[in-house]
Amino acid sequence: MSILPHHKHPLRLPCHHHRAHLAHPSVTTRIRCTATTTTKPLVRTRSPSSDPDLQSTWTHRAWVATGCTSVLVSLTKSTMAALAATRFDPLLAAYLGYLFADLGSGVYHWAIDNYGDASTPVFGSQIEAFQGHHRWPWTITRRQFANNLHALARVVAFVVFPIDLASNDLVVHAFVGVCSGCIMFSQQFHAWAHGTKSRLPRLVVALQDAGVLVSRTQHAAHHRPPYNNNYCIVSGAWNVFLDRHKVFEAMEMVLFFKFGVRPRSWSEPNPEWIEERDIPSLVSPN
Repeated sequence: MSILPHHKHPLRLPCHHHRAHLAHPSVTTRIRCTATTTTKPLVRTRSPSSDPDLQSTWTHRAWVATGCTSVLVSLTKSTMAALAATRFDPLLAAYLGYLFADLGSGVYHWAIDNYGDASTPVFGSQIEAFQGHHRWPWTITRRQFANNLHALARVVAFVVFPIDLASNDLVVHAFVGVCSGCIMFSQQFHAWAHGTKSRLPRLVVALQDAGVLVSRTQHAAHHRPPYNNNYCIVSGAWNVFLDRHKVFEAMEMVLFFKFGVRPRSWSEPNPEWIEERDIPSLVSPN
């Protein structure tokens, strides 16, 4: 955030000229009043295009490219084998991978939203990032593509490449390719769920409306009290089932009675969960 420097603007307030008639009639005294004020500093939010925390680096791009390559290898192996053998079971495996990715995104999202902190081993940075996301959810729409995806792309690359090398099973590759691809791009789906409809590509809006991608309306409910629902961020297909049957609440009760750990969603209102609104007039939309 950049703060403009203080500017001093002399403000002259003319007073009436007072003439003090002294003993000698030819002597007069003239008094002029001036006042100086200092304006308060105008605080402007840094433009997202110049904020290094939101920009992609070449390292980010390299990891995203690596992750995408691992997914494409898996999908290519599955597709070519399926076409050669005229088999349809890879389609079922791909659909199951899509559903599993949505469920996995919900479980992971629930866990880091409710447990641990910045000092938690391995997951600390993700937990801190998601807590920040609850306070400033609109910033995800301003992250550059590779900046938003690189962390998941790195995980996908390390998991999927060994499978690419070790297996030629078309069903396995159909499941792994679709599942890992959806997981890697889940943060982009998440960003679109925070986007303004008029600014989103028409295809994205159509996929959201069809339920293929998590919708803006469904995910908006996650950012409203009690902050304990709609965790899935791929398609949101599992959200209704999980929330209706209180699956996450049951898991929270088990963890509480077993380990005495309370989830953050039980401690509302919590400043970490309260959204700080964007100020459009001070923040660039780019």
